[in-house]
Amino acid sequence: MRSRLTKNRPRLKEILRIPAGERGISEFMKIGILGSGTVGKTLAAGLLKHGHQVMLGTRDPRKPEVQQWLQSTPGVTAGTFEQTARFAELVVLATLGRAAEEAISLAGIDNLSGKTVMDTTNPIAETPPAGGILSYFTGPSESLGERIQALAPKARVVKAFNSVGAGKMVNPVYKQGQPTMFICGDSPQAKEAVCGIIRQFGWEPYDCGGIIASRAVEPLCILWCSRGFQHNQWDHAFALLTA
Repeated sequence: MRSRLTKNRPRLKEILRIPAGERGISEFMKIGILGSGTVGKTLAAGLLKHGHQVMLGTRDPRKPEVQQWLQSTPGVTAGTFEQTARFAELVVLATLGRAAEEAISLAGIDNLSGKTVMDTTNPIAETPPAGGILSYFTGPSESLGERIQALAPKARVVKAFNSVGAGKMVNPVYKQGQPTMFICGDSPQAKEAVCGIIRQFGWEPYDCGGIIASRAVEPLCILWCSRGFQHNQWDHAFALLTA
């Protein structure tokens, strides 16, 4: 036993040198949410429920709707985008897609350096759906996830939670079984951290590869929303089945 412990010590030291936001999930992680809309508030409340320290980032933390929500969700604090990015070990990007790049800039590129950024956004255009199908402002050979990674090159961006509505993000129950959360990103350590949150929230993660795979993961939102627009049903999720 002693020799095994000695043998494992270098590995333990190596793990501890990795910033908390890149290790895997931690019960006491400081998580900052960039965005105070429905998705941001839903994820903030879910993360708080699972034991994390949470700050909600917004343009104006003094807004009445933000203050009202904080009163109903004791334990969460609020700050500007910059304050939230500085506070966080792991950052969650939960703005509208068309506001995502500005939010990253307001947070401060340097404040995201070396940190995992869980990107929940989709590049949804302002034009209304056509026949129940959303339009994106990105082209077929690009993605918003790639844009965000390029904007903050020292951050570890992981696309996740973009293929389901806010109402089913946190510990949903489906009689058919466990739903699948498709993710992608270039950093294995960052993906492991995000997978920890995904599992806490009752999902099974599936790694689609590097951040370039956002080109495949982001359109899942179009498919998910099409059922909602066409049948007014918004309680579904995807599941990957293998033989």
